[in-house]
Amino acid sequence: MSRSTPPSCYILGNRVDSLTLAGAVARVKEFVRAGTPHHVVTLNAEIAYRAYGEPQLQAVINRAHLVTADGAGILWAARRLGHPLPERVTGIDLLQALAAAGAGEGWRFYLYGAAPGVAAQAAAHLQREHPGLVVAGTSHGYLGPDAMPLLLAEIRAAQPHILLVGLGAPKQEYWIASYLEELQVPVAMGVGGSFDVLAGVARRAPAWVQRLNLEWLYRVVKEPKRVKRIMALPKFMIAVWQEARRQG
Repeated sequence: MSRSTPPSCYILGNRVDSLTLAGAVARVKEFVRAGTPHHVVTLNAEIAYRAYGEPQLQAVINRAHLVTADGAGILWAARRLGHPLPERVTGIDLLQALAAAGAGEGWRFYLYGAAPGVAAQAAAHLQREHPGLVVAGTSHGYLGPDAMPLLLAEIRAAQPHILLVGLGAPKQEYWIASYLEELQVPVAMGVGGSFDVLAGVARRAPAWVQRLNLEWLYRVVKEPKRVKRIMALPKFMIAVWQEARRQG
């Protein structure tokens, strides 16, 4: 059992924990020390809105042991609902902070997801950035159901402390929820497209774009096919306004 539970709020029925990046890392350290399986979700507005109409997904999010505010939309919604959160804690920022901590702690990492070769490239990048980081294994995410028993056996044999799953949301959340107990990994976290960024396959928005909370627009410009997904944002905002009025 971990020692403490952070305060949290609910946005469209989805729990979000009130933590800074440093606080999230400290929480994960507790999970690793406990040694029992824990699920970490980094929640953005798009997935929060999808879960608003998908009870199964919302149940997965609310059962998770840690849910961070991944995105300006979540911070805005929390303020609008009267429960401001301290800062954004994105999947890639938390991943990199955990790699830094893990290199000193001797944690073993396993990376699963993305296209063939990408997870291995991402792992190599993390090891260059964080000397001493132990990568216990990698696997691409293009595996069919027949290959899943072998993957699960490989992860169990690797005995990672941290399992990073880059299958895209919400597929990665469902996958972790399905296999967490079987794998008995202390921490499993969905990281979306983070492997692509770390491997150099995709670029993250420049720092000034991040500061202006316009990463969503940068992604649309770079990947026009994301337009349909981004259309969830105005729907999310309307739903939050409606919830605020009801509470008001």
